[in-house]
Amino acid sequence: MIQKSGRPYIFINSAMSADGKLSTFERKQVRISGPADFERVDELRAGSDAVMVGIGTMLSDNPSLTVKSEERRKKRVEKGLDENPVRVIADSHAKTPVDADIFKKGLGKKIIVVSRSAPPEKVTALSRLPDTKVIVAGTDRVNLEEMAVQLKNEGIDRLMVEGGATLNYGLISAGLADELKIFIGNIIIGGKTAPTFADGGGFSEKHVKKLELTDFEKTDNGILLTWKVKND
Repeated sequence: MIQKSGRPYIFINSAMSADGKLSTFERKQVRISGPADFERVDELRAGSDAVMVGIGTMLSDNPSLTVKSEERRKKRVEKGLDENPVRVIADSHAKTPVDADIFKKGLGKKIIVVSRSAPPEKVTALSRLPDTKVIVAGTDRVNLEEMAVQLKNEGIDRLMVEGGATLNYGLISAGLADELKIFIGNIIIGGKTAPTFADGGGFSEKHVKKLELTDFEKTDNGILLTWKVKND
């Protein structure tokens, strides 16, 4: 595992239902939190060097990943920063659409992380987009440790991750996630195929990932939990 000094500080922010689901079995977004939590998330984005999602989230939700508050954008500019943090997509096979909202909404840099197996014509198309850089990490799939090192080299020290379930699991299992901020809302979604907070291969009983609860807060008819990930 690479040393923290050689990669960004990585925290995952997520909202889930009371039964641990991120969306419905149809992969359709459901409103889980409310106005107070939306403001919290916007503040987190504004204070981060980069915001990242996986390709599954990109294709299902088409997020812009921008800072919504004009005041927060203004404060970033006053500090000599772009209005928005760098927007990063972990996209092994370069499936990110060239007309995605991250390319159309908001100023700022974009980084698409692909593997060496990504189709060259798709990589070229993405690399030609304004303020967009494609970096390669991994052979068949994005190697998250390689990616973390390259993002650090791009000047990213604080990386906010907004899902989805596969990316969350990959970062946690690789020992790359330092902190989790999870809002648990007052709804039940259900469905055995609905995505949970951390999908993927799963941990054996001996290798479950341990967390330390560092904060909790009741908000928007739910609760916000902050956990430190024990990567020792």
